[in-house]
Amino acid sequence: MTLRVLKFAYEGAWDDRDLDSQSLNRASESKVPHVAIAFWIIKIAATTLGETGGDALSMTMNLGYLLSTAIFMVCFIVALWVQLRARKFHPFLYWTVIVTTTTVGTTMADFADRSLGVGYVGGSLILFTLVMIVLAIWRLSAGSISFSDIRTRKVEIFYWVTILCSNTLGTALGDFLADTHDVGYERGALVFAGLLTLVAAGYFFTEISRAFLFWTAFILTRPLGATLGDLLTKPTADGGLNLSRITSSLVIAAFMVLCILLLPQRAGEHPGHGGRK
Repeated sequence: MTLRVLKFAYEGAWDDRDLDSQSLNRASESKVPHVAIAFWIIKIAATTLGETGGDALSMTMNLGYLLSTAIFMVCFIVALWVQLRARKFHPFLYWTVIVTTTTVGTTMADFADRSLGVGYVGGSLILFTLVMIVLAIWRLSAGSISFSDIRTRKVEIFYWVTILCSNTLGTALGDFLADTHDVGYERGALVFAGLLTLVAAGYFFTEISRAFLFWTAFILTRPLGATLGDLLTKPTADGGLNLSRITSSLVIAAFMVLCILLLPQRAGEHPGHGGRK
């Protein structure tokens, strides 16, 4: 059982030998990565980079949340435009778009929570509602919320808008737990890591919807990265390590590049609906 779980975690939900020709054709046309351990390692690094990078622009460079959000939003739109025009999965392009969603999510959430004065609770509720609205429009427009077959232009746009909103929500949740409840960044990271462990257990040992578990894990990695980023860069008086935001961002970015180069990635489907798929 242990060997099976380890093999499953490394290779992902499917092995090529278990796929029929139709599934292989879908995977070859997909523009998203096959979900395996490498995916989650790079995703957590990307969310941490989003926190340190977003704070570097808005705080260290004193550009403020609104201007920083505008800059990162332009970066997101440009990266997304290139991604939408691509004909196949490109690892560096895919993860570039992910990083732009985490950076703009950081400054957007901070702008809503702090500059607009809605607070962490209000910001989290607003962003959660926004995620639900995007999913509802996706469902009404496309006929289903297709997490497992992201190939058409319409579905791909909804996919990225959902990611942008969920990463923004994750930032607000991370700040809400770490700051409002005096949990601190280290314990906050442990809380979200524990929740991700429960999601992983649900994936391996239950029949809970694969799509539900995937998006739950996707959202939870964002506050995990946010608390890790704050742990690295916040002042020691606030429970952080007081490292440079710019230096931390460059080191995390270099780590991501190494992961993309060294860890196996291929195009594939995200976990589908229900059952052990």
